[in-house]
Amino acid sequence: MVGASSLQPRLLSSFVGDRFIQSTQPLCKLFHYNPGSKHVSMQLSRGLSGLTDFLFNKRNLDEVANSKRRRLRPGKVSPRRPVPNHIPRPSYVNSWQSPGIASGPEVHDEKGIECMRASGRLAAQVLEFAGTLVKPGIKTDEIDEAVHQMIIDNGAYPSPLGYGGFPKSVCTSVNECICHGIPDSCALEDGDIINIDVTVYLNGYHGDTSATFFCGEVDDKARNLVQVTKECLYKAISICAPGVEFKKIGQTIHDHADKYRYGIVQQFVGHGVGRVFHADPVILHYRNNYGGRMMLNQTFTIEPMLTMGSINPVMWNDNWTVVTEDGSLSAQFEHTILITKDGAEILTQC
Repeated sequence: MVGASSLQPRLLSSFVGDRFIQSTQPLCKLFHYNPGSKHVSMQLSRGLSGLTDFLFNKRNLDEVANSKRRRLRPGKVSPRRPVPNHIPRPSYVNSWQSPGIASGPEVHDEKGIECMRASGRLAAQVLEFAGTLVKPGIKTDEIDEAVHQMIIDNGAYPSPLGYGGFPKSVCTSVNECICHGIPDSCALEDGDIINIDVTVYLNGYHGDTSATFFCGEVDDKARNLVQVTKECLYKAISICAPGVEFKKIGQTIHDHADKYRYGIVQQFVGHGVGRVFHADPVILHYRNNYGGRMMLNQTFTIEPMLTMGSINPVMWNDNWTVVTEDGSLSAQFEHTILITKDGAEILTQC
């Protein structure tokens, strides 16, 4: 775990909280973390900063201000749930150190591909089950308990548990929570939206996926945000194939989000996944000039996070939960994909 006083301006992965990717790309110089204010921000030129502020951070503020929805607040976190000793654990468990992004892509042989399919399939089944639990009155900790049990019943380890000290087996990000929400004693309310992020470690391989679900009767504006976010993910997957530049993922997502004037959170990224939880490449979900091309038999995640208002993330004192600065809604979808000769295979789809 990197202490707040030693944080450097680096790219954030989708599951590192205040843990930063070691990147040699010039883009890493854009990011800055202010421990005092808990803001995670980008260092942009004055012209670009002004344009970004106009296009994204000021949009829909009246709608947010007039919302009757209450701001998210932390609840009580229950003790860490045990995992049977016979279940293999990732190397980072109990170290309290975040391994960050491993150097080198995850490219697999036939055996590795089958292992990735198995972990992806289980992750998808767990996520689908978790979605059936979403209803008014259920506590996010109860979702975590059910997810934890299903994962260990299938002989797998819940990858988030113990990653850099993360205390739970799944991430539950409600309403304005962008990512990394810690399950707690708070109950879901009618009209909420919730992203559930599941990763399982099975037979030495991680399968990583998430989706945003509706709790009860959700208004049309929230439904549209969720639908467009899902469309962004699938449009990005559709362009993936051997030799395709990674930057085309961000271009595709950004083009679609712009049609609806939704913001894209830029500090959190997709990543290679397989034998390690987070590996190269870094997947940016917005327009960029990040280098690199997709390789046959490579696995990585795409996980866009869209907002109705500000794209500025603010981190809670737990050093994990990240929310929108203005309290506006945020949605996310994620799949682990395998690059094949015909394009991309979604490994985390039931």
